[in-house]
Amino acid sequence: MRRTWTRTALLLCALLAGLLPLSSATAADPAPTPDPAPASAPASASDKKSAPGTYANPVTDGVVDTFPDPVTIRGKDGYWYSYGTQNPVFQTGGEQGERMLPILRSGDLANWEYAGEVFTPETQPEWHRGSRLWAPDIRYNDGRYTLYYSVPGRDTVGAATAPTPTGPWTDTGPVLPAPSGCPTGGIDQAQFTDRDGRTYLYWGSYDILCVAEMNADRTRITGEVTKVAQGRRMEGAFVVRRDDHYYLFYSDAGCCDGAYSGYQVKAGRSTSPTGPFRDDEGVDLMAPTSKGAIVLGANGNRWIGPGHNGLTTDLAGQDWLVYHGIPADDPDLDRFPELPDRQLTRRPMLMDRLDWIGGWPVVRAGAGPSEGPQRAPVTDWDAGGTFAGGSLDGWRAEGAGTGGWAVADDADSGPYATHGGGAGAAFLVTGDTAPRDLRAEADLRVAAADGAAGLTVAYRDPRNHTTAWLDRARGALVTDVVVGGRSRGEQVTPLPASYDWDSWHNVTAEIRGGRMTVEVSGDRLRDAVAAQERKLPGAATGAATGAATGAGAVGTAARGGGAAADNVGAARLYEPVTKRVPEPATGRLLPGYGDEFDSAAVPGTEPGSPWRWLRGPAPGVTADGGRLVWPTQNGELHLNNNTASVLLRDAPEGDYTVTAKLGFDPARPNQQAGLLLYADDDKYFKMTHSALPLNRGGGTVLDVSEFGKEGARPTTSPPTPVANAPMFGGPTADTMWLRLSYHHDAGNGEHEVRAATSRDGRTWVHNGVWTLPGDERLRIGLVSMNKEGAVAKFDYVRTHRSR
Repeated sequence: MRRTWTRTALLLCALLAGLLPLSSATAADPAPTPDPAPASAPASASDKKSAPGTYANPVTDGVVDTFPDPVTIRGKDGYWYSYGTQNPVFQTGGEQGERMLPILRSGDLANWEYAGEVFTPETQPEWHRGSRLWAPDIRYNDGRYTLYYSVPGRDTVGAATAPTPTGPWTDTGPVLPAPSGCPTGGIDQAQFTDRDGRTYLYWGSYDILCVAEMNADRTRITGEVTKVAQGRRMEGAFVVRRDDHYYLFYSDAGCCDGAYSGYQVKAGRSTSPTGPFRDDEGVDLMAPTSKGAIVLGANGNRWIGPGHNGLTTDLAGQDWLVYHGIPADDPDLDRFPELPDRQLTRRPMLMDRLDWIGGWPVVRAGAGPSEGPQRAPVTDWDAGGTFAGGSLDGWRAEGAGTGGWAVADDADSGPYATHGGGAGAAFLVTGDTAPRDLRAEADLRVAAADGAAGLTVAYRDPRNHTTAWLDRARGALVTDVVVGGRSRGEQVTPLPASYDWDSWHNVTAEIRGGRMTVEVSGDRLRDAVAAQERKLPGAATGAATGAATGAGAVGTAARGGGAAADNVGAARLYEPVTKRVPEPATGRLLPGYGDEFDSAAVPGTEPGSPWRWLRGPAPGVTADGGRLVWPTQNGELHLNNNTASVLLRDAPEGDYTVTAKLGFDPARPNQQAGLLLYADDDKYFKMTHSALPLNRGGGTVLDVSEFGKEGARPTTSPPTPVANAPMFGGPTADTMWLRLSYHHDAGNGEHEVRAATSRDGRTWVHNGVWTLPGDERLRIGLVSMNKEGAVAKFDYVRTHRSR
């Protein structure tokens, strides 16, 4: 591996600042010294370095102007690499053109530099010249990096392979046939490898996601195409496996509308890579409704439309969501000659901690995108390191064949350790003690048919260790716990028949409370081809002896010939977050700002009524039997088409939450009814039950919970005075509870509103936050509009003080 590390000074500063626990202060190898960026790249290394132990979004600040649809991998050289959609990434440097699939590189996930691009105008393959290239997905398998990318101009997906994360890239042509077999846009792909070695490609955009198996070299889809999800503007699939479930991450509601982008990340899970995937309320992602299980949404700070994610895992085992977000204070890029009539949205790369709570992923326990300094990912080991210096200094050889260890080199990983072979087990371990609860990993490969390479943890001597072996002769992952020279039992998991023993594979071992989990993968992207879990005896972990600081050393092991290892180390295992941040809650009821509709006073309004009509009364409205009954009308409240009737009443001062109970069963596209917080026809927030057609759904109509806003767009050229945008919330039902929680952000002079929906009045799906500038008092409103033929039945409107 090429990385070198020095941490002592940085860690001392971090410790003094209280940013890192004392257990993180074990020195390892020196800080990375990256190769220079390509000569063709503008000077783009950021001067805005994060303080030791911290990072701040956007992590690409000062490096590139925008970096949409990011995906990240840890290369075999020890750097993290990220890949983004074709965009004008160097506008502020005076460059007017775009970079095709730009690449960034980082040694710590917090500070990045430009590292090139996949294609240039000279190297772009002929078959997709003239098309822009979007939404890359990167994988490492069979000794090579494969980059999948969208070719919207050809409505397909392309692939290119390379021996290193930065190239040189060899095009392998379109991955999808024409037609693809999926009734959707042939973009936004992601590859996934399952534990049986079968590989899959997920793709789709606006509005259906599909999956199909791939051929042996992962360059074409084969076999049946299966639809796995549908939703309004659904796209950006990314799949990982965790425990016994496959998780499908996706985004919906629109990525690229500047300050009016309603993008959110959601998830579904399944026990099969081909579905059915369901949200956290059990709703099938193929059901004709909007979905819950919101992983990430706007929270009212500077980040709008967070979405289109990848995932990476730090050295402590903590997962991180890598995604893009739109800065509210500067949402649009400058127009440029290549796309003079199109306004591109600025979408820098963001990163935040991904928690798994109750079996579901959520960013920062539900707090949403971060702003300001945050605790950084763990990217240094407490014990272990690499062989970047080309020697075995700092490592000690024990067991059989102690003289058999040497250092070799290749173009991808750089220097790595090898062993010449022998009859017994040879160990190469660090002099530092690893934590007892740890995450250890190593990149391993086995060139000889009789060989085995291992990751060893809790190592005290050749007679006391726990080792996860890649055993080529047995075709398996084998874990062995040896105490006092005696095996406490091997556990054997066959590796897939397609497993490539001659290429690097990452082996991780996590030990928490005496239980060990081991995974084998090509690229650390939560797509393991083998996994084991086993309980360790106290004698193996140090618990039986009362050891306080750790269970032993970490290292690599070899048996037979052809064993190789790189990137070997261990860090203290992350502490999982187990509780979500509190959701908005209601306080005392404000009876003067609601209505139970148990009188006949509302329809035309009467003197003294708190309600008043705008363009009303609406035809056919009645108040009968404790409900306000309101047929939908052929009226709009959209941009300059403001013809719908609106029923309005005053809202209280301060922060409050308005809830409407609504019975509604739309029968035609665009029928909608629900709740408003209203300033005027061109400035409002709405939460409605709406019927919307899929863009490519063959006539399918979805019932969605639609959280929208309308207001003045920030300065654009040419000017666009008013814009309208939705987010989509949880699943719908014939009876729903719709909620808008209001907060006035006095510091920024903004209205801030968060929506929520429920199908039972008790369990809520909370949306992201929309904001609009203003200090005026909003009014509470109701609507029933767009297309006639359905009937909205409002049981009540209740307003509570927020708390």
